[in-house]
Amino acid sequence: MDLTLKVWRQDGPADKGRIETYHVSDVSPDMSFLEMIDMLNDQIIRAGGDPIAFDHDCREGICGMCSMFINGEAHGPNRGVTTCQLHMRSFEDGDTITIEPWRASAFPVVKDLAVDRSAFDRVIQAGGYISVNTSGETLDANAIPIPKAQADDAFNAATCIGCGACVATCKNASAMLFVSAKVSQFALLPQGQPERELRVQRMVDQMDKEGFGNCTNTGACSVECPKGIDLVNIARMNRDFLKSSITEE
Repeated sequence: MDLTLKVWRQDGPADKGRIETYHVSDVSPDMSFLEMIDMLNDQIIRAGGDPIAFDHDCREGICGMCSMFINGEAHGPNRGVTTCQLHMRSFEDGDTITIEPWRASAFPVVKDLAVDRSAFDRVIQAGGYISVNTSGETLDANAIPIPKAQADDAFNAATCIGCGACVATCKNASAMLFVSAKVSQFALLPQGQPERELRVQRMVDQMDKEGFGNCTNTGACSVECPKGIDLVNIARMNRDFLKSSITEE
């Protein structure tokens, strides 16, 4: 395959940035999208240029690092996959592909396609955990009976990998799908009940402090989410937040 790539290049957070055009040839349809970028970077380096900076780690759809906006879609044209799981057979010979970073004020560009998503880390630090403060012997989690449907819902919420596709897709750059998934994975389990109200208050408050927008109720976030996180989590978070605000001591 011969492709034309229009790639966002930005030297740093203070740089204005620009789109640069590259041509790559002999791209195998069996390559992953990241392998194609590696091929392009090898071509750029051999020509004496500066390679394109982008995030990646596991390349197995687990870590959520490979954040790219491809032809106007988070992680590209396929549903239920991350960029590293996207293969070049999803494109046609001669295609022009536009590649950009996540666009959100809470995700400032570090360089080229790499953005700073530490705002997500701070939201988790605000309350996305369970404090194990016990007196005496701690009860084994496996010994607590949990209905299967409830356990499945908690597990599904926990599959969120924090890639940020929901933020990049939302016209308001909302992080509510991400935050609601992290709230729900504990709110649905007995172990998360003691801190349920405080957790949702702290995480929503931190989300607002980071500058994420409010939910637009369009559902694009769930459609583009590579793990299919359901919008019902946002409804649960809103309900818990309202309840905690009313019952706050």
